[in-house]
Amino acid sequence: MSTPHPTATLHDQPIPLRVKLAAAWTSFMFLYAYVDILNFFTPGVVDDILDGRVFEFDVSQTFSATALTLMAVPILMIVLSVTLPAPASRITNLIVALLYVPVTAFNALGESWLLFYGLGIVLELMLLGLIVRYAWAWPRAASSATAAPVGTSRTV
Repeated sequence: MSTPHPTATLHDQPIPLRVKLAAAWTSFMFLYAYVDILNFFTPGVVDDILDGRVFEFDVSQTFSATALTLMAVPILMIVLSVTLPAPASRITNLIVALLYVPVTAFNALGESWLLFYGLGIVLELMLLGLIVRYAWAWPRAASSATAAPVGTSRTV
């Protein structure tokens, strides 16, 4: 005997824009970190690190501080997207996401594993594009002059 399944359509609750931005930055950070972590399995990478080199850079306190900064900015964008006032959050998301496009693309330079890095970079760029799109299209509050009178509906 089969049990009938409800035929009602599931209702999607609207997701606040700030939550979408925080989720996109979180996803970006997971990709950013996991591409770096999985890179340790690329032959020769760990040996180079043990010899004090990452890509073309000497491992130093300056290198480590720079790498930490590059990771900290998108990490902080998760909380800033949710906590900054709307105008500041919008402009900060636009600026940081656009600045991270060349930073992300730079990671492809000199890499021999382009399938691996290419996939990571394309996914990261897609998320940055989504962040720019969300921030660019940030909804505006209706001004009192253009707001619909109480009791009437307004189609957009």
